[in-house]
Amino acid sequence: MKLEPVTLQGRHVRLVPMAREHLPALWEVARDEELWRWTWNAVRTEADLERYVDAALRLQAAGTALPFVTTEAATGRVIGSTRFGSVEPPHPRVEIGWTWIGRPWQRTPANTEAKFLMLRHAFDTLGALRVELKTDALNERSRRAMLRIGAREEGIFRKHGVTESGRVRDTAWYSIVDEEWPAVRARLQDMLIRPYP
Repeated sequence: MKLEPVTLQGRHVRLVPMAREHLPALWEVARDEELWRWTWNAVRTEADLERYVDAALRLQAAGTALPFVTTEAATGRVIGSTRFGSVEPPHPRVEIGWTWIGRPWQRTPANTEAKFLMLRHAFDTLGALRVELKTDALNERSRRAMLRIGAREEGIFRKHGVTESGRVRDTAWYSIVDEEWPAVRARLQDMLIRPYP
């Protein structure tokens, strides 16, 4: 499975390959510290965000990640970021994560459609057998969202790591495997045609 830069187009969002040129627009969204509450990273300044983007681009150059900038499909406005990561050839699996989206676009179809586009690309184009998702075990909202899209909870890795803020983190793991994808795809397509609350 080889990750190559690609644009994923939806009705609500467009995922474009991340570039350093996106830094100013990303900072307009990323300056909200609440977005980073449950992440490994502590992004409080533009320099922190620059370090975050540079690290993502280094992983892309190494072939183990593909970071995206999430934009509004209609306007092109940057609203957040997400990523494919944890690629370890020859294993046909990929992780979807490192996702953050500005508060005005939370609880809208934006993140649901971004996950749909990425899952479709992972299973239908890359040939993944497994897509992994994980989050801080304390992040109940994210955990509910993963279950809502059809991922299965696999368990908690206790004391999985230490965040940049120094907090020891337990991590909740979820996955979708290839034989589950048709049902998950139908579920997501249904969610995207229904009105959002």
